Amino acid sequence: MGTKLFNEEGGAGEEKGEFARMSSFVGAIAVADLVKTTLGPKGMDKILQSQSGAVTFTNDGATILKQIPIDNPAAKIIVDTSKTQDSEIGDGTTSVAVLAGELLREAEKLITIMKIHPQTVVRGWRKALVAARAALEGAAVDNVADAAKFRNDLVNIARTTLSSKILSSEKDFFANLAVDAVLRMKGSVDLGNIHIIKKIGGNMRDSFLDTGFILDKKIGVGQPKRIENARILVSNTSLDSDKIKIYGAKIKVDNVNEMATIEEEEKKKMKEKVQKILKHDINIFIDRQLIYNYPEQLFADAGVMAIEHADFEGVERLAKVLDAEIASTFDQPGRVKVGRCDLVEEIVIGEDKVIRFSGVAKGEACTVVLRGASKQILDEAERSLHDALCILVSTTQHTRTVLGGGCSEMLMAQAVEELAKQTAGKEALAMEGFANALRAIPAILSDNAGLDSTELVAQMRKLHYEGRHSVGLDVERGCVGDMVELRITESYRAKSQVVISAHEAAEMIVRVDEIIRTAPRQREQDHRHH
Repeated sequence: MGTKLFNEEGGAGEEKGEFARMSSFVGAIAVADLVKTTLGPKGMDKILQSQSGAVTFTNDGATILKQIPIDNPAAKIIVDTSKTQDSEIGDGTTSVAVLAGELLREAEKLITIMKIHPQTVVRGWRKALVAARAALEGAAVDNVADAAKFRNDLVNIARTTLSSKILSSEKDFFANLAVDAVLRMKGSVDLGNIHIIKKIGGNMRDSFLDTGFILDKKIGVGQPKRIENARILVSNTSLDSDKIKIYGAKIKVDNVNEMATIEEEEKKKMKEKVQKILKHDINIFIDRQLIYNYPEQLFADAGVMAIEHADFEGVERLAKVLDAEIASTFDQPGRVKVGRCDLVEEIVIGEDKVIRFSGVAKGEACTVVLRGASKQILDEAERSLHDALCILVSTTQHTRTVLGGGCSEMLMAQAVEELAKQTAGKEALAMEGFANALRAIPAILSDNAGLDSTELVAQMRKLHYEGRHSVGLDVERGCVGDMVELRITESYRAKSQVVISAHEAAEMIVRVDEIIRTAPRQREQDHRHH
């Protein structure tokens, strides 16, 4: 058995050999098991409650893992891998964690029970990974040349992604909505062009895609509610030049008239600033900060629509979509880039008034308005839609697709097993472990749906060996089915990234043979009496 050495006083310590390995395996597998139940179309959701009492209700692997305080170093590696998958691809965050956990479960058997050296396991795995990727690549299809087929692929990918999320009840509706939004971007990869607004009320079916940009704000009092041929100045500036208020200086006045004089001065300063702004030949002024009553009235007199206190993200996105610059000084009217669009009007969504900019300079921009019964549902709907949009954008870049529903995993597992048969020595055992880990994914998918996974995976395995490579899991009917007919498609890039990342994380943890906890530096006690 390994040794455990602890230097209790300093808070440092080390774990050697099997202790270290056990603690890293156990930690990493525990994290994988935590998100395991959320995998797949019949996965369960988690409620995360923070200490402040905020409640998040989610099915998204990365969201769950981000919020858990983790002490175990190996578990942190798994969490980071999942986060990377989230930022790189957007979907597959649960799969990465689960696959890495399954690989470690296999490694644990090989290393602790069969006493195979970790380096042998790593060597076997690396060869297995090459075979798995080659098999996946061989099965990938690319329909980019045929626009109708490619759109169909995209809709199927969006449906597959959404089927495990809260939007699954309306997956066709949202899949089409997401594909429309992404295809509008004409190959751009910048998701900033798709603005998502959440409005409580109505039901999910009432969500819609608007081709303009919607800003969740109201128009100032007494100002035009609709402007065509808009020239828009986007700014981040404060319109009160009231330095007295800001710095909290004291002023003594002898009578009320003096007070009035000070106020007049201030009004004059505000008026000067507004006049400078109006010189830019604009009819809409949008500010990130407050516009006070007096300037608002001045803008109304000039027939300019003034929108105050737009949230920062809204202003940044709006400036980008309108092709404008965010200005903060107004001394050189000709030098500031003013945004343009065809029409700005106030529309009503549910019970709230919002402002819609249509015919914007960047034609690819659009806004998705999500409706739903509660804040938690809307937040989760936004996360689900975001995953779908990410994966679609990634697919417009890397256009190949593979089959979902555990089909690709079975295919890769078969390729790895073929290789294991031809390999002499202990590495073959590691390869078989790799194949078992891949097969665990369809097993978990069926377990989560309450089906008999052992039976179904065995059936799939037989059919794959007979050369029927489109066979996967039909969780709706609870049997094996043809993934092509069921239109269960996934992005090749996402799938291959899951396998690569999970393998890297697992390999990293297998290579650990010692955990050393470093002690915090001791502060020197100050004993001197002042």
